[in-house]
Amino acid sequence: MKIAVVGTGYVGLVAGTCFAEMGNSVWCVDIDAAKIEGLKKGVIPIYEPGLSEMVQSNYADGRLKFTTDLAEAVADSRIVFIAVGTPPGADGSADLTAVLKVAESIGKVANGPKLIVDKSTVPVGTAAKVKAAAQSQTEHIMSVCSNPEFLKEGAAIQDFLRPDRVVIGAESPQNFELMDELYRPFVSYGAPILHMDPPSAELTKYAANAMLATRISFMNEIARICDAVGANVSHVRKGIGSDNRIGKPFLYSGIGYGGSCFPKDVKAIMATALENGGPFEILEAVESVNEKQKMLTVDRIVEHFGEDLTGKVFALWGLAFKPKTDDMREAPAIVICHELTRRGATVRATDPEAMATAREAIGDCVEYVGDAYAAADGADALILCTEWREYRNPDFERLAKTMRGCLILDGRNIFAERALREHGFECHRIGMPPVLN
Repeated sequence: MKIAVVGTGYVGLVAGTCFAEMGNSVWCVDIDAAKIEGLKKGVIPIYEPGLSEMVQSNYADGRLKFTTDLAEAVADSRIVFIAVGTPPGADGSADLTAVLKVAESIGKVANGPKLIVDKSTVPVGTAAKVKAAAQSQTEHIMSVCSNPEFLKEGAAIQDFLRPDRVVIGAESPQNFELMDELYRPFVSYGAPILHMDPPSAELTKYAANAMLATRISFMNEIARICDAVGANVSHVRKGIGSDNRIGKPFLYSGIGYGGSCFPKDVKAIMATALENGGPFEILEAVESVNEKQKMLTVDRIVEHFGEDLTGKVFALWGLAFKPKTDDMREAPAIVICHELTRRGATVRATDPEAMATAREAIGDCVEYVGDAYAAADGADALILCTEWREYRNPDFERLAKTMRGCLILDGRNIFAERALREHGFECHRIGMPPVLN
């Protein structure tokens, strides 16, 4: 099948590459000429495990093509995906400027009937707006469907190639048939393709992320109670996660969620609720808990060292909002770095993949160190923000010899208690009893 994907950001590049992997002929379109030229040379603008190799192999085989020429791509395609950004506005609602501009452009260059697919995360009612925008520019029939993505950063390739489900919101049997044909190879192992109207598909994406964000904030509130009463959130998590009605995923406590999806989508569905009758009170609480959680590490450091942190050195391991990505959007590390340096501290930060994006998000108020142990050398405390695999079982003996202090703040509850005690560390965790030396 011949496809065009407009936008080579996280969603667009992953989608286009995975469609090509299944044998389709795919154009990836972007207005950024430098990015397009880089992609042709194998330069991938984001870090996602497995993506670089897959882009290069499909490009070499001719199934994946990159261009800035929208007309060329649309003329050669039956289905055109829109995968451009929908950043939150001042009120939290999604900004559809780019989406609607692309829709108009598709209409202007259309050389026949086209199925336009909203792959961007968009609020309810966007499909109708996209159809109107495209149709206003052409006499050819423009059909629109909603096909939200459910990708986890760090596992996006696997999620796309073997999805839990495919959601398609379309208006006609013909469009459902066309989308079913496209996705059939991806669900050959039995995952469902769910047919629904476009507004339901659009709302499904927001509802899914809002529910997952709610689970995270719920467990962080449980962790707060655990800290107060001396319980262990790890035990509580196992106890409730074993209930089939609840399940285990997204019940881990930590220093808050971040990334490109949860913060933006929670705000967007809250804005939709306000536009349609009233506040989404549960999500207001979810967002409030998450913002407080990002400050928890700072609060504990202030309790330990005092408000003035002048002369104190903190090693910070992990900058990205989660492992296996370089995404710094809404990362808890941003808040922690700014709050500590504002109080006079020196922060030495490191991350396996996110150093460049961290510089853009945080600036030069911290020192960026390429090696985790070098960051900890002479530090008064170590802060674990992101649970990269290489941080899970560090050389505590080496840390004990080179750190100036013995305090560890484990923001993801990954360090082994036995090793901490053995090497004389004091460690504060989230919802678990502290390790005291």
